[in-house]
Amino acid sequence: MDTTRFEKFREKVQDNVGKVIVGKEDQIDKIIVAFICNGHVLLEDVPGVGKTKLANTLSKTMNCTFKRIQFTPDLLPSDLTGIYYYNQKSQEFQFKSGPILSQFVLADEINRATPRTQSALLECMEERQVTVEGNTISLDTPFFVIATQNPVEQFGTFPLPEAQLDRFFMKLSLGYPEYFQEKKMMDRFMSNDPFKEITSVVNLDEIKYVQQNYNKVHISNEIKDYILNIVSATRKNNDIELGCSPRATLNLMRACQAYSVINGRDYVIPEDVKEMAVPVLNHRLVLKNEANIVKNKSEGIIQDILNSIKSPLEEI
Repeated sequence: MDTTRFEKFREKVQDNVGKVIVGKEDQIDKIIVAFICNGHVLLEDVPGVGKTKLANTLSKTMNCTFKRIQFTPDLLPSDLTGIYYYNQKSQEFQFKSGPILSQFVLADEINRATPRTQSALLECMEERQVTVEGNTISLDTPFFVIATQNPVEQFGTFPLPEAQLDRFFMKLSLGYPEYFQEKKMMDRFMSNDPFKEITSVVNLDEIKYVQQNYNKVHISNEIKDYILNIVSATRKNNDIELGCSPRATLNLMRACQAYSVINGRDYVIPEDVKEMAVPVLNHRLVLKNEANIVKNKSEGIIQDILNSIKSPLEEI
């Protein structure tokens, strides 16, 4: 396995996306990790911080087909997957594909749609296929969903069920830019939109290589135990009703492998686990009512768990 290919992949994506998105290198790194691991990303943030622009820029950077779906209360599952219709000219039924049959899909304001429509994404995200009227259609490779959701306390939202949340590899928040970053953004967008000048810098062969080889990164038994101790602690915490699933354990391990290799290492260190734990685990917790009142409480709980468990190097 050539770690330099991963580093170059990360550098090219970061540099290209950075021409449009200002000051979000950390979040872009984590999205790159999720993409390498064939995972999906949930972005929770207020409107107007660049979520749609980021998703579109990433797809253009990787030369992938892109579709944006605006989720609304009247959106139907068939609006996502597509339908079979009768063609009178050919006198046979033909399939008209929906926007979900793209390589990059932006599910915008996913929690404004009803649970029935939200659940239409479950098969797509996990099995990478859609079933329409009994016929199964495989999705393109790569297939990557970036879903955005408004904070759950906003009016007119339908909270995502636990099974849906567990399908997302990680949950991130872009947040507002710093003062100097926002000023730089004003200068950059003053005369034209830099997105129009974005070209693809990554080809399909590079994407296949990073997605098929990241799991060759070495992860020691001590690091595996460290990950298991973190996940197990979420199942014993007094503020948590439902802890992280075994899927979360595997996702955290894979995220650590991908994060280490884009940083030029072919082995995982405890700092990789600490960096990936919050975005990979925080949305999978079901908190007790009294704990759920505090904003971003789940992130704080994960951080407290990380602080309470000694990492392998600290034990030596």
